[in-house]
Amino acid sequence: MNKMTTRKLTLAGLFIALGLLMPFFIGQIPNLGQRLLPMHIPVLICGYVTGWPVGLVVGFITPLLRSVLFGMPPMYPNAVVMAFELAAYGFATGLFNKILPKKIGFTYVTLIISMLCGRIVWGLVSYILYTFGDSPFTFQLFMAGAFINALPGIILQLVVIPAIVIALRKARLVEE
Repeated sequence: MNKMTTRKLTLAGLFIALGLLMPFFIGQIPNLGQRLLPMHIPVLICGYVTGWPVGLVVGFITPLLRSVLFGMPPMYPNAVVMAFELAAYGFATGLFNKILPKKIGFTYVTLIISMLCGRIVWGLVSYILYTFGDSPFTFQLFMAGAFINALPGIILQLVVIPAIVIALRKARLVEE
């Protein structure tokens, strides 16, 4: 294994660990805990730091592993849906970060596009799973789950993630 592969695997483990642990810190606040989307933050940052392949894998593994280890989120349908959603986040941030210029404005553009991609994937997978489960997944449920209920987490992500990514770039801890 070369140095780059070892570094990416180490970072993947770190981001998975953060995704497993962060919900414990805010999960004690019942109504706000789920709305802050604590597993999303390490996965989105992972895409910026490690690239799309590792971001995709970390995003897919994290909710499933957390469900197996801690029972939260419940495996079906929540963790399964989140696995696809977070995989989309890790993939999109890694891909768009690679394609777009490494300027502050494009850090936000990458994040916003990635957040939209992940929410669309969440909606599609939810629609498929709920349809097979004989429960309707309406446009109103999509809007509520993807945007309205998630608004505190969306705001937190828009504030925290670019600041962390920009700081990592300035410290030269992220490859350009």
